[in-house]
Amino acid sequence: MAVPQVGTVIRYAYLWVDEAARGRRKGLKDRPCAVVVSSVDEDGHPLLFVLPITHSPPTVKDLAVEIPHATKQRLGLDDSRSWIVTREYNRFTWPGPDIRPDERGDVVLGLLPARLIEKAVANLRMHALAGRMRAADRD
Repeated sequence: MAVPQVGTVIRYAYLWVDEAARGRRKGLKDRPCAVVVSSVDEDGHPLLFVLPITHSPPTVKDLAVEIPHATKQRLGLDDSRSWIVTREYNRFTWPGPDIRPDERGDVVLGLLPARLIEKAVANLRMHALAGRMRAADRD
């Protein structure tokens, strides 16, 4: 299975940071997630950082980036409004036990437009610089 590039949307059992803090080890819901870092660890294994995509509107405008309706349609997502949350992420070694293939075995939904992923990464950096970034290490 090929390692997803930055901007790829994958099927994944995302573990929210507050759930991890309460002792959960697995995400409650499979959801689309956006790959924002695709790298390798010190042993040469593929390493991904993913941001969750949610229907829940952000409480503060800069905590998420809305996905345009046309992009959602192209990715095969529903018609409800959705946002990429940019204040927390999951980190894991690819492929990992939390990816969720569909009935055909596909994990990848497609690619986000470059401008959209650039905006999400810019928000991520802003949160990191302000000390507001939270992460759940899934390995």
